[in-house]
Amino acid sequence: MSALLLAGGGVILFRGTAQTEAPLPQPKVAPVGMAPLPPVPVTIPSATERTREQKRFDRYDKDRDGSITRDEYLASRRKAYAKLDTNRDGQLSFDEWAVATTTKFAKADADRSIALNPAEFATTAIPRKPAARCACPAPRAEAED
Repeated sequence: MSALLLAGGGVILFRGTAQTEAPLPQPKVAPVGMAPLPPVPVTIPSATERTREQKRFDRYDKDRDGSITRDEYLASRRKAYAKLDTNRDGQLSFDEWAVATTTKFAKADADRSIALNPAEFATTAIPRKPAARCACPAPRAEAED
């Protein structure tokens, strides 16, 4: 009899704890006296689309005043010129230009055929910097139901 009573009590105790649901989490609210929490944004902000020419303009407009001065425009040309002017005399001779050009050609001519095929010619393109990524905050994960 005691064994039956003990088994029945165990079943009642087990059913009572097994069917208890976890309480629902309380919504996060601001403490009393404080401003309410801002609403969660419905849409995720995105970067604005800028044309290739707008990006190119911005690269030249170093002081970001909305116009490109002659000095700003020539700055990148001066750097390229300085790389070619190997003896640093301020004058670019044909020999300095020819050395740079033939070196670039030789590097591109991978099969040493003294002619560039389309794939080799593609390697002579000026490398572009990768586009700037959006500095937007990462989207928040949606709360699970």
